[in-house]
Amino acid sequence: MLKTLLITATLLTCSVANAADAPLPTVADVDLARYAGAWYEIALLPNRFQRQCVADTQARYRPDGERVEVINRCRTASGEIEDVKGHAKVVDGSGNARLSVTFFWPFYGDYWVLDLDENYRQVLVGTPNRKHAWVLSREPQMDEAQLQRLLDKAASLGFDKSAFQRTPQTRPLAR
Repeated sequence: MLKTLLITATLLTCSVANAADAPLPTVADVDLARYAGAWYEIALLPNRFQRQCVADTQARYRPDGERVEVINRCRTASGEIEDVKGHAKVVDGSGNARLSVTFFWPFYGDYWVLDLDENYRQVLVGTPNRKHAWVLSREPQMDEAQLQRLLDKAASLGFDKSAFQRTPQTRPLAR
């Protein structure tokens, strides 16, 4: 019995490790014109560059020639609105599903579209090292079943589902 449990535990550990080590798949393609506009952050894997954000986090994307303008905004603990402006460029051959984003040139970060519903209403975005991920929605609130579907998708791709934190949308910022 103990031997069976050890074998099962080993197989489970290997399958989780394999998901985390496998190349991260993205959606086939993204229509950047449809993707443009406001997105509300519903959940994220916490990161140092958003540590000042306590609520009402929003991202806005706008095609800008060969690039995409990116504006991220959030509410801080003091109630002030902080924003940062950057731009993204499409990674060649990715069908617009992989972007390189900078807010502080010359430093770029990965922004990969991992799941996107056909109506461009909800999206799971992450980085290939699986350290950063976001669930975004066109509306400030998301149906719990849809959120869980995207978090389950993140877990199946090797992200730590239990580490995701929800982002309060208490006084959503104007679109």
